[in-house]
Amino acid sequence: MSATVEFARMNGLGNKILVVDMRGRPDKVTPTAAIALNADPQTEFDQIMAIHDPKAEGTDAFIDILNSDGSKAQACGNGTRCVVQALAAETGKKVFTFQTVAGILNAVEHEDGTISVDMGRPVFDWNKIPLAEEFHDTSRIELQIGPIDDPVLHSPSAMSMGNPHAIFWVDRDVMSYDLARFGPLLENHPMFPERANITLAQVTSPTSVTTRTWERGAGLTLACGSAACSAAVSAARTGRTGREVTINVASARPPATLSIEWRERDDHVVMTGPAEWEWSGRLDPSTGLWSRDGTREAGAQ
Repeated sequence: MSATVEFARMNGLGNKILVVDMRGRPDKVTPTAAIALNADPQTEFDQIMAIHDPKAEGTDAFIDILNSDGSKAQACGNGTRCVVQALAAETGKKVFTFQTVAGILNAVEHEDGTISVDMGRPVFDWNKIPLAEEFHDTSRIELQIGPIDDPVLHSPSAMSMGNPHAIFWVDRDVMSYDLARFGPLLENHPMFPERANITLAQVTSPTSVTTRTWERGAGLTLACGSAACSAAVSAARTGRTGREVTINVASARPPATLSIEWRERDDHVVMTGPAEWEWSGRLDPSTGLWSRDGTREAGAQ
């Protein structure tokens, strides 16, 4: 068995993704390899999407997802779109079914190149998100940061979209908040026993929301698909918008949008947006050593 595998550097709205082809192999991308890859500016990433042979009948692949700190992630919508684009280019297929630790994801590539991913049903039960305290209504939980009488952020909506999310509603530009300072504190707050993705969300119309996210295990990120889904669902759930929302991802470069529909007929959340291939190479899934196609450039040692 070769020590190296093919991988592609891709992005979804700037969300940095490494799609790694682990099909036909029994091993996995190790946390050591993930940390080494993230330490190199050329392979720095938000998530690794490792494509494995299918484990469940009727699925196209099992997707193992790693954060940049080497920890496991349950879901990554932007990364899933990248996987779809990569496999569609390879196989000519347009419709895919993937298995992840968070469940089954169905996805389709459209004629215009955009990709829709069915992210499944949102979870609102406090113990399934999970939260450390019981809340009857998780659309607004008791949590704040800053002075008691004048908090900077407070009363987030909490839910799971395959991974835990807290959505803090703000009334000014989401880029004006020091999320680099607040993000780590909130991600690791005792309220979240499995940590959480922290999103600032500003409702700009009945059909649009602007977001910025501190991602669990990755930090400040240019975009986060599951966070966009969580913001859209939470906005509808709290009466701020309807069930079809355009998410303006303020931190994406250039700023970009995702279309989110929380379908009434089955409660599934469908996210539609682009994916972009950047370059490809080979890497050692055990160590993180890598090379770029067409070069002799060695990667993280």
